[in-house]
Amino acid sequence: MSDNLKPRDATDVEEAIRWALAGGKTLEVVGRGSKRAIGRAAQWDATLDLSALTGVTLYEPEELVLSAKAGTPLDEVEALAAASGQGLAFEPMDYGPLLAGAADAGTIGGTLAGNLSGPRRIKAGAARDHFLGFSAVSGRGETFKSGGRVVKNVTGYDLCKLLAGSWGTLAAMTDVTVKTLPRAESEETVLVMDLDDGAAGKVMAAVMGSFADVSAAAHLPAAAAARITETASAHRGVTAFRLEGVAPSIAHRKSVLERLVAPFGALDTLGAAASRAFWRAVRDVAPFAAKRDPHSTATGSASLSPGEQRCVWRISTAPSRGAEIGRALVERAGAEIMYDWAGGLVWAAVSVSDDAHAPLVRASVAAAGGHATLVRAPAALRAKVDVFEPEPAVLAALTARVREGFDPRGVLNPGRMWAGV
Repeated sequence: MSDNLKPRDATDVEEAIRWALAGGKTLEVVGRGSKRAIGRAAQWDATLDLSALTGVTLYEPEELVLSAKAGTPLDEVEALAAASGQGLAFEPMDYGPLLAGAADAGTIGGTLAGNLSGPRRIKAGAARDHFLGFSAVSGRGETFKSGGRVVKNVTGYDLCKLLAGSWGTLAAMTDVTVKTLPRAESEETVLVMDLDDGAAGKVMAAVMGSFADVSAAAHLPAAAAARITETASAHRGVTAFRLEGVAPSIAHRKSVLERLVAPFGALDTLGAAASRAFWRAVRDVAPFAAKRDPHSTATGSASLSPGEQRCVWRISTAPSRGAEIGRALVERAGAEIMYDWAGGLVWAAVSVSDDAHAPLVRASVAAAGGHATLVRAPAALRAKVDVFEPEPAVLAALTARVREGFDPRGVLNPGRMWAGV
């Protein structure tokens, strides 16, 4: 076999993994490669390319269920659901632009393997909450299935939750089933202008506890807001709240929201089209997007142009502690910050250094609680800095036992998440 294995079906995936087992080889598991630069810069003997496993195998809009082969482009899945007035409620992020790659290049399998979600997570949950079932091949070269094609499925162990966020280190998924939901008829976004990070956090907390029933809440300091077309003219920080649903409901909840936030600053409103564009930009962290070096043919963050060589951290914490982490990184590392999930998701762009400011990031997260992932950095940095949150000894031992159960020989993406795992 060549160094690039491109199976055509699930049987081919089995054969490829058994070939690796027989030869003592390791495999990098990828779909279309849009998130290839996330994780440690480890070395593998061959690439298991699942991009040929494409096609929607079942879609029953009336049952809110869709099944597709794991390599099916995500935009194809979303377009099919949209034609029936439905969508993926977890609003998966597109990592392509952030990693100096093409937009809309992700797959449904990669989306679930990374447990991706966007601004609507505060209301709808993450990808794992909409992941109903799958077929996959373990590192033992054995095909197994979990879940099914119904929304209410409680039989056996919920392996969907385990594989979501495992980044291809436990099994190579070949077919997946997800829940779809009706799309909102319309939306509007209310903007509160010129709040500092601390005040924005308090306002977002108040809104989340109100009857406004927002589906997204984010705060963009002035530098980040200036890089989003819909707010670029403001020249100041923007705190945004999205309202979705039918027009009468939006109107009522908007009045509730505006009465609550009006004392804190001037207000503005984005209509439906501008609102969708704004939240897509927040979802994909557009203010920190990378521009490719036109003289490079490489993929991932190593190909960034010199002016875009900033490392990007993704930090998940309690919404009430987001501003605390952001303030520490701004004051001590000169970071640029933006906040999603009502302050619970902090994106930080920092200058490239010998350690990507990892000690400061880890210490700030440890003090506030949560976890941090180094999403974008040159390969040399990702080879020596912990990319995913280091695990305590007890949890690391449990992770190793789970990994051994699925992939005892360490065939699939070894070292991508943690060294030696």
